[in-house]
Amino acid sequence: MIHAENLTKHFKKTIKQPGLKGSVKSLFCPKTEIVKAVNGISFHVDKGEILGFIGPNGAGKSTVIKMLTGILTPTGGSCIINGQNPQKNRKRYVKEIGVVFGQRTQLWWDLPLTETYTVLKEIYDIDDDRYKKQMKFLDEVLELTPFIKSPVRTLSLGQRMRADIAASLLHNPKVLFLDEPTIGLDVVVKDNIRKAITYINQEEDTTVILTTHDLDDISTLCKRIVMIDHGKKVYDGSLYHLKQKYGQMRELVFETADKSASGLLDYSAAFADKALEEGDLSVKTEGTMFTVDFNTDKIPVEQMLNYTLSQTHVKDVNLKDADIEEIIRRLYKGEVQGENEEVAEA
Repeated sequence: MIHAENLTKHFKKTIKQPGLKGSVKSLFCPKTEIVKAVNGISFHVDKGEILGFIGPNGAGKSTVIKMLTGILTPTGGSCIINGQNPQKNRKRYVKEIGVVFGQRTQLWWDLPLTETYTVLKEIYDIDDDRYKKQMKFLDEVLELTPFIKSPVRTLSLGQRMRADIAASLLHNPKVLFLDEPTIGLDVVVKDNIRKAITYINQEEDTTVILTTHDLDDISTLCKRIVMIDHGKKVYDGSLYHLKQKYGQMRELVFETADKSASGLLDYSAAFADKALEEGDLSVKTEGTMFTVDFNTDKIPVEQMLNYTLSQTHVKDVNLKDADIEEIIRRLYKGEVQGENEEVAEA
């Protein structure tokens, strides 16, 4: 469905010299440099797949999405979506995609929502029967009826986001690009939107590319992620594989019966021979509650439990796997190896 091959995007940036003299010089003899926003990214997305596309701020995510949607033209490489080039045959291509930018809206601010949809119906040349059928489906999934006659400017953020998603799906696109669809929303609204996206994907077999900083979106919606940083791909694979390969961190949470247990437990001394590095071991205490984060590559779970239980009486204990947020944080910091051919093909 989506094939991106060696996508590259370079921008020319003017470097301004300081002061008035520098401004004049930059005006008549500008000095420029090339910024490599995206540098040779390749990935493929199957029909009906929900792909999480993630990375830190400035990684190049939005630039890639803009090339895939046809807003920007690549400096090099190519992208083909459903057999079409986004930069060519624009009118035909945009009828097959839907786009939602979480911080921007495609809705008319002063029009009632129902009139906005009527305008979009004409833009996408949707016949009456198909329009009624799609609106009924979207209303059932996104619950639009309570505010569909209200002007867009009066909608809450959660209502506007649901309305924007409906607008992007009105013409039944084959591919849906979602950029931060749950940004700024409360927990309940986020959960409803995630359920709606899942349902639409399953019922319509819609291919979805999701960019987000909310890792609950990724965990709930995506089985596979592509992670980029500084314009390059650093991981392409399943969430399960990411956790299996890079989820060395574990969290041990326990409660002791001894209020003086903090004086008995010295994890740094106990595991001083493990050549621990920053981030391999951390201990937090709150009264009789202890939280120990440790790297199982350095400290096996059995040794951690044996030491803890031998030093104090434990009333309750819980051992947690590393969550996706911790794994990705470590990837961003370069604490684990980035993407290579073996990882990409796994």
